[in-house]
Formats: sequence, structure tokens, C-alpha cells
Amino acid sequence: MLPQAIDKENFMGFVVGLLTDNFVAGPMAKGDKFVFGQIEKYSDLRMDYTITLLPPKKYFFPQWDTLIRFRLDKGVTVEPVVNSQPQIILGAHPCDIYATWLLDHVFSDKHADPNYLDRRKRAVIIGLDCLKPCDEYQFCLDMGSLYPETGYDLFLTPIGDAYFVDIGTERGEALLKQSTHTRPATNTDFSKRLTALEGKKSAFRHRLPAEAKYLPDILADAYDSLFWEALARRCFSCGSCNIVCPTCYCFNVLDELQLNLTEGERKRHWDSCQLDSFAEVAGGENFRKERSSRLRHRFFRKGKYLREAFGKSGCVGCGRCDRSCVAKINSVETYSQIAGKQVASPAEMGAKR
Repeated sequence: MLPQAIDKENFMGFVVGLLTDNFVAGPMAKGDKFVFGQIEKYSDLRMDYTITLLPPKKYFFPQWDTLIRFRLDKGVTVEPVVNSQPQIILGAHPCDIYATWLLDHVFSDKHADPNYLDRRKRAVIIGLDCLKPCDEYQFCLDMGSLYPETGYDLFLTPIGDAYFVDIGTERGEALLKQSTHTRPATNTDFSKRLTALEGKKSAFRHRLPAEAKYLPDILADAYDSLFWEALARRCFSCGSCNIVCPTCYCFNVLDELQLNLTEGERKRHWDSCQLDSFAEVAGGENFRKERSSRLRHRFFRKGKYLREAFGKSGCVGCGRCDRSCVAKINSVETYSQIAGKQVASPAEMGAKR
């Protein structure tokens, strides 16, 4: 099926059609910020949003997730729990689509995670292109997350009085065929989309002093640097950076026993590698007791470890961590200071690209 278009005067009808018999999550206002929440009526939806406080990963990997229920009265009885429902994620920006692609690989690699994968399998992602930077914190162009090639079912690009609709999957195509509010994209629509993408290309600028593919080597050379101790003096180890990150997936597991002491649930919840207890094991040994080692580990995970494991950066450049950091630790500044004299200056790199 060739690309389609939705005139903005018909977009409300398209969304109302999605709301019929579907759980739809999309960007909505919360004070002067934005969040992903359940869209119950069209007026809830904010397609003009910049960035949400939390990424849409919470619909595939919830903050709290029951894994099993168990009974202990007559032997041990264990019942796996997979709580999922069909859902449509509407308005995901390219960086969050990229992050979802990475989580798909993480949760299906080696030991498949049934809870995540079942939710992901039953979800439709309708992406929304952002044609200008959210604010001064983003550096998604550097991290390669600005132009998604996969990970979505439909992808909307604003082209003035309409949305240009790219079709990513058969499921997305089927969704369009059900709607009476779309039309085949015309030559004019294609031309407007090209103009929009050219404007997007000029709106975003490289901010890192080197291409992201060099970060693993840059970080490796700085492993023993005193820079981490200096940076850690500012860090409060609060974990805010991990909680808002679209690609963080660490969790803790606990058992909750009811008062009858015979029934309970095993649950997992989001965890943070910046908390001082994160790397503590039985006997009280802590493999990352020092705050500097925890902070270094986070940057190595984003810039080195995940890229080496999956071929793409573990950071999407959305800037959520920097926005939420009470110590004002900035990722671009950190990577730039680590690089030091190992690479050319940002101006020189910009001239070469």
C-alpha cells in the first residue's frame, strides 16, 4: 500500500475511530509539561507536544509488573501472570520509537521476556515526526535516532494542513483500510513531505564533538580518568536519570505475601544503577560502592555496552535525563569533556560532516 495522507480537518475523525473499542495512549498536557496517558476524547490529545516526562515504554514495561502468583498452603502452586491488552500508542516521537526498537531486542535476546513481548506484540505504534528540536537538551541527531527506519506501524509527518502517513507494517496498513478519513498521498503531498524533511535537516545540529560510533573507544580510554570522581561530586545518586530514560530496563524483584501467609505475588519494579544499593549482593559486598563508579557505569551502558551488544547506541539523545537531573549533569558536556583532545573540535567536526 502506497503512503496515505490525512487532512488535519479529518484527523479528529481518524482519532475518534481509533478510540472506538481501543485503548489509545498519547501525549496530553499535565500542567506546563506533557505525559503519555490514556486518550478518552480527542481534546485530550496534544499532537503539538515537545517531549513527555516519561517515555511510552511504560506501556510495554510498566513501573510495577506482577510476574507470578503463588500459594503455599498445600505444597507450592505457581501461576505465571501476563497482564496485557491490545493498545495503540499514538504520537511517539522518533527517539522513543528508536528506544522501543532497542528494548524489543533486549527483551527478546537470549531469555525472552513473555510479559514485555506479549504487550509489544499486541500494540500498534503510530509515530509522529518532530521537525524541530524539543529544546536545548536534545541531541538525537548525534545518536542516530532522528530518522526511524523501523519500529512503527504508521508514521505521521506534519505537512502543513495534513499528515503524510508512511506505512511500516501490514497491521498499520489494515488500520488505515478501516478508516474513511484517509486518502492516497498525492504528488503535492510528496513534495510537501520532502520540503518538511529538508527543513528538519537544517533545524537539527550536531552537538557532540565526535560521531557516536566512536564513543565506545572514547569511553574505554577514559575508564580510569579522575573525571568520573570530579563529576560524581555533583551527583546525588537519586536515580532520576534512569527513571525517565526510554532505554533503561533494569528492575528489582520482590515477593509480597498476604496476611494469611499462604498467598502472594512476585513483582518487579523499575530500578536504578545510580542507587547505592543497586550492586549490593548477599554478604553486603557492593560492586559499585563508589558513586563515581555508578555514574561511570551509566555512561558506559549508554555509549558503549549496549552499542557493542546490539549495534546501536543505548542513548537516543532525548535529553530526559538532563532535564530531570537536579545536579544539572549534562550528557553532551560529559561526552565532550571525556573526548577532550582525542577528537577534533565541534567546529572542525561540523565542517567535516
